[in-house]
Amino acid sequence: MATIALDIGGTKIASAIFLPDGSMLFNRKRLLKGRTGHEVGKLAAEILAKLLTVARRSRIQIDGVGICVPGIVYSQTGRVWAPNIPGWENYPLQEVLRTVTAPDIEIYIDSDRTCYMYGEMWQGAAKDCHSAVFIAVGTGIGAGIIIDGHVLHGASDIIGATGWMALQPPYKEEYDACGCFEYYASGNGIGARVRDAVRANKAYKGRLRQKPICRISAYDVFSAYNEEDPIAVSVLHKAIEMWGMASANFVSLLNPQKIIWGGGVFGPAGIFIDDIYKEACKWAQPLSIKQVEFVASQLSGNAGLIGAAFLAIKKHLYE
Repeated sequence: MATIALDIGGTKIASAIFLPDGSMLFNRKRLLKGRTGHEVGKLAAEILAKLLTVARRSRIQIDGVGICVPGIVYSQTGRVWAPNIPGWENYPLQEVLRTVTAPDIEIYIDSDRTCYMYGEMWQGAAKDCHSAVFIAVGTGIGAGIIIDGHVLHGASDIIGATGWMALQPPYKEEYDACGCFEYYASGNGIGARVRDAVRANKAYKGRLRQKPICRISAYDVFSAYNEEDPIAVSVLHKAIEMWGMASANFVSLLNPQKIIWGGGVFGPAGIFIDDIYKEACKWAQPLSIKQVEFVASQLSGNAGLIGAAFLAIKKHLYE
């Protein structure tokens, strides 16, 4: 028994075949190259069809397909909402993928937040944990949550929209688009806050002034931070404060064994995990924060793909 996994992101689709022991075969990545709407769905179906052919030729029996998507999955319909894929407001992903699969192959779709958590449970930092939170910081911010051995989904599958945490009063209209937490501490937020600061400080002559302001990215901010650039230092210290406050709230509410940091920003922000924990200690329930461990993801960017595989495999092995 084996499964095919697809990790659909805003810029690429990663795919592989997984055996029940976690072995990954035929790992590939395809760039979206500007595709939107149904073109992304067609590409996902094409990738899935090719892997099914590869499995058949390799005499690997595929019993399930696991799909990770960057947004919300409506479990009752198989439709998805992915804000960074234009045209995926209520996209019939399961229906599209079903056109290339046999009826006896089950298709399971879940959010990237949940798949990250499944990946860490199966092969990463959450092994042997019954309660943990995966905080994914990339373009946006989301969280996968497992409590008492159960991955949480919420009333309408929108759980873990962590970027909307209210952490900085008073409310500002700027929070409307992405939420308060993301505004300051996501990859997009960090880049945007630095661009704002460079525009506002006409006297600033530092490294970040060396390229067009509109092209300054979070990557540039981390590089400038390593050179002690004052704007980069200020913006990232604000992000550390926000990451600490948010994780403190998770610790106080959920009493997890681990907070796992992942996504593209962690990454370079992994050097701040100790500082984030120190900040969280100021805000969190004092007994819970002493019991929790803050760690980086162990899956090198593959948490979503591995979690998508586990999403399908667990249906056969554990249910």
